[in-house]
Amino acid sequence: MTRFFLGITGASGQIYARSLARALVQAGHDLDVAVTDSGLKVLRHELGFELSENDPKGLAEQLVGAEMAGRVRVFSSTQVEAPAASGTALGGGVVLAPCSVGTLGRVAYGLSSNLIERAADVAIKERRKLILVVREAPLSSLHLENMLRLSRAGAVILPASPGFYHRPKTLDDLVEHLCGKVLDALGVEHALAARWSGMAPAAADPELGPPGRAALERD
Repeated sequence: MTRFFLGITGASGQIYARSLARALVQAGHDLDVAVTDSGLKVLRHELGFELSENDPKGLAEQLVGAEMAGRVRVFSSTQVEAPAASGTALGGGVVLAPCSVGTLGRVAYGLSSNLIERAADVAIKERRKLILVVREAPLSSLHLENMLRLSRAGAVILPASPGFYHRPKTLDDLVEHLCGKVLDALGVEHALAARWSGMAPAAADPELGPPGRAALERD
């Protein structure tokens, strides 16, 4: 059993935070969570969370479900005295998901204005796992330079850009595909998404016949 830290900022993509929190707890791990004020606003907007400004139990229950909420410790982003703010508090890794480009920039330059940024700073200085699920589009040169700076410092930049080669059928398929990549980077075993085993034959289109026929005819 390992304890991980999840920092939730005000970027879009709060569904990734919920999926990751549930997957980590279901895998038998404990979780520390901190949410910025902007993150709370976006949680309410995107996921319909019903949260007051100071409701750690409610946040834990809505993230992972009431039956697993006991494995989640929720901290205010202003609680710089929390365990994750110190390098002596060992953990399995720090994930910022979703990570705003504002948080990205401050972490890139070691500017810790809250618990989330401090936890990331600690992960870098202690050479521990730090994964940033950055959500922004398009990316400016400043954003890209900050990503490169953090990558060189040992962080994993894992943008919120799911793939489609696994033939997703639902929104959950897309979310879990990306969250599986985060868990892989943390070294956590999971069954969120199928492993790539080669390209399957394409299904025939009844209007075109066997795969490739239309291309051959055009050529």
